[in-house]
This record gives sequence, C-alpha cells and structure tokens, in this order.
Amino acid sequence: MLEVEADVAAIPLHGVDDFDVPDEHDGIGLATMSGDTINGIPRADLRTQSKWKATLRWWAGGQLGSTKAFLAVYRKLAAPIEAPIMKATRGRVRFNVSVPTVVLTSTGARSGVQRETPLAYFTDGDDVILIASNYGRERHPAWYHNLLAHPECELHIGPRGGPFVAREVEDADRDRLYTLGAERVNKGWARYEQRTHGIRTIPIMRLTPRDEVANEPSQRD
Repeated sequence: MLEVEADVAAIPLHGVDDFDVPDEHDGIGLATMSGDTINGIPRADLRTQSKWKATLRWWAGGQLGSTKAFLAVYRKLAAPIEAPIMKATRGRVRFNVSVPTVVLTSTGARSGVQRETPLAYFTDGDDVILIASNYGRERHPAWYHNLLAHPECELHIGPRGGPFVAREVEDADRDRLYTLGAERVNKGWARYEQRTHGIRTIPIMRLTPRDEVANEPSQRD
C-alpha cells in the first residue's frame, strides 16, 4: 500500500517555468547514467542556472508561496494529490511548474509502509539532491526519517526513474548545496532557514543510483 505525503517547494502555479532541464522521454529501462538523465531523472544542474531566473520566479509568486498562510492551504489541499496527479499524467502535470519536481518513494521508518512524496530537486554531479525543508516548520519531514532508516528508495517522474540510495550531506558540502538551492531554485528556502534558525538545521540528502553504489569499490583499512 502506498501513502502520500508532500514536501515540495510551494511556488504558485503561475510561476515561470524556465528551469533548464533536458527534454524528457517516455518509457522505462533507461540507462543508469546518460548525458541528460540520472537513472531516468532529468538533470537539473544549478551551475548552469542564472540567479536572475530564481529572482524572477520569486517576484512572480514565490514570496506568496513561502508565506505561512499559503503553505497551510497548499499542504492541506494541493500537496496530498500532487503525487497521484503526476503519476496519472506520466509526469506531465504538476502544481509547482517553477522548479523541477520528482516523486520520492520511501519506506516508513516505523510502519514499513511505502510512501510517495513530491519534492523539488536539483542535481549535483551524478546525484540527485533533496532538501528536507518541510516548509520551514520546526520538525524534519517524515520522508527524511524514512531515508535515514531505509536508505534504499526510488525516484520517478511519471514512468521515468528507478532505484536510488540516500545519504545525508553534512558540513561544508551541505552549506554549499543549500546556498546554491536557495539562490537558484527556490528563494523560499532562505526564508525557511531563517524560521528554523536555532531550532533545527534543515537536512540535505544526496541520492545516488543504486547500481552506481553497488559498483563502488568497498572501503578497506
């Protein structure tokens, strides 16, 4: 049984859909790595993104999308049905058109139930990056705890995607990725970090294709 959660960066529907991701192709069975995808997930390399585009999205509706009032409505009405809609439309329709969005399938840390969560993402090298912002709330999102307990997971956009293994990013690399995401994907993440200052550090998870993890040489002393 699948249960649906949500933690996608909430930017209103009229945001500018100008994020530079490669054209997507239908079908499963894509190679683990290609020039345009990582295990079927389109690359979204922030090093190629201009800061002004994030600023434009922010002024086009992102500020509204990061307010507590908007997020409360979004969490209750839109977020619970986004993953089913993305699945039904093969990834072609989503509420948040301003940033790349992927559906994470994780295993419940306590329940063992498979859970689907639509999330904003970007890529760094050959990994997919997820930010556990939880809309700037005081607690980490459930999907973050799920990945800590069960790192093996799946990412999909419609029929495209496959298995990944998650690990938490820490220290300087975490700060680098958070700053990059807040500057070039969702400026609301900077606002969320201010809200959680002194309460929690917003985690970042790095997801590597499972086949690539299996092919890495074992660490020996």
